Amino acid sequence: MAGTEGNDLRELKELVEFLKANGIAEFEMERPDMKVALRFAGEAVAAAPGIDAAQMAALLAAAKGSAVPALAPVVAAPAAPLNIAAAAAPEAPAADPWAGAHIVKSPIVGTFYDAPSPDSPPFVQVGDMVGVGKVLCIVEAMKLMNEIESDAAGKIVHVFLKREQPVEYGQPLFAIK
Repeated sequence: MAGTEGNDLRELKELVEFLKANGIAEFEMERPDMKVALRFAGEAVAAAPGIDAAQMAALLAAAKGSAVPALAPVVAAPAAPLNIAAAAAPEAPAADPWAGAHIVKSPIVGTFYDAPSPDSPPFVQVGDMVGVGKVLCIVEAMKLMNEIESDAAGKIVHVFLKREQPVEYGQPLFAIK
């Protein structure tokens, strides 16, 4: 059994290193013999107070056959590189292409419309210059058509949605530079 504990601890350490290396802030995993939940606060990952590798191994051993409560963030020793299938591994985060742009976000949940009617041209397109107060789109919510106006002046550099797509509160609609 001691060999299994070592494998579980090694797997957990590799998992933590993989999550840290890919900038994943929150992760949950559940198997029949174990449940692990990790949450990293900020850039630096700090060790949970009073938990060392031996105690972690004991927690994993206790997990056999029962659920483990959510674990605090853990610092793992350097592990061998992971061999994870490309489908399971998220791509490294690319540089934010909209850094420095003003993002107009949806103030409500609804359906996105880029034009006042299906036969009309869009309110704005990429490359258009807009001023504060210019109508950018309509978000329909409960049969009410809500005009979304620009809260910044500049050039439309990106439209995040297509006509008739659902939109969530706070979801980006337009990038303006």
